[in-house]
Amino acid sequence: MSDAIHATTAPAPVGAYPHARRVGDLLFLSGVGPRVPGTNAIPGNIHDATGRVTEYDIEAQCRQVFANVRAVLEASGARWQDLVDVTVFLTDMGRDFERYNQVYAEHFNDPLCAPCRTTLGITALPTPIAIELKCVASLNARGS
Repeated sequence: MSDAIHATTAPAPVGAYPHARRVGDLLFLSGVGPRVPGTNAIPGNIHDATGRVTEYDIEAQCRQVFANVRAVLEASGARWQDLVDVTVFLTDMGRDFERYNQVYAEHFNDPLCAPCRTTLGITALPTPIAIELKCVASLNARGS
């Protein structure tokens, strides 16, 4: 049996799924993007007159996605330090990897304590975002 978690401090999921699901001592987060809670605005996106995204700021999106992951973790009773695995999806690996990696290092500044990480370049995400994270946390990681 597992417990579904819905975080009121994170943006609502874009589909019919929970923010996270706890199974034993593991917490599985659904994909988390950089939408702003309450407004669904996407930081750093610049639109043309037709509403098409013409430019975006990957650093702003990275900072928001990390804030959203933290909100889901906290709503689940977990902490940032409980993360054990992070899968990152970037829609433009060549353009964004270096800046994303710099922001990632600010949030995980000790590689010996950082979660495992996989970064994938993909062609699109379901909303006009440039980054999405899929995370797993271990509630047992806190030593309790």
